[in-house]
Amino acid sequence: ALRAGVDSTEHGTFTNDETFRLYKQSGAYYVATLLAPAAALADGKRGALTAAQFEKARQAAGNAEKSFARAIREGVKIAYGTDTGVSPHGRNAEEFALMVRNGMSPAMAIRSATVDASELLGISARAGTIVPGKDADIIAVEGNPTQNVRLLENVGFVMKHGRVHKLGGQRQITAVD
Repeated sequence: ALRAGVDSTEHGTFTNDETFRLYKQSGAYYVATLLAPAAALADGKRGALTAAQFEKARQAAGNAEKSFARAIREGVKIAYGTDTGVSPHGRNAEEFALMVRNGMSPAMAIRSATVDASELLGISARAGTIVPGKDADIIAVEGNPTQNVRLLENVGFVMKHGRVHKLGGQRQITAVD
C-alpha cells in the first residue's frame, strides 16, 4: 500500500524495516489504532475469544505497541485513529493514554488528533487548529491534558461549528498552550 502511494495506513501492526523506509520515503501517515488490539486482548482475557483469536490478539497488541514506539523514533508522521467498533463506542479517547504509554508526549498525542489528522484528511484549512475563520470545533476538559492525557476521557464541553453541544458545570474555561 505504501509503495502504491496511499496517504495513510491504519493499524500497521506488523511492520518491518522496509515499512519504515517507505513511510519516510512516501510521507504517508501511520494511524496506529492501538486501542483496537488492546480491546481485542481484553476480550480474550475475559474469555470472549477462541484460543486462536486470543493468541492473535496477544501478538497484535504487542506488535502494535512496538511498531508505534518505533514510528515515533523513526520520525514517521502519525495521525490519531482508534478503529472504534472493535472497542466499545465512547471509549475512543483511551487511545491517547496508549499513545503516551508507548512513547509519545501528551502534547504530541493531542496534536496527532487535531493538527495532524486534519492535514491527513485534507481539511486543515477549516479544522485542526483554533484560529479565526475555522470551524470552531472545540472540546474542553477540567485540568491540563498535557499533564494528564487521561483527562480527555471525560470531556465536559463540546462545541461544533461554533455551537455549544455540551456544557458541563459552570466552571470558567481557559485555554492551554
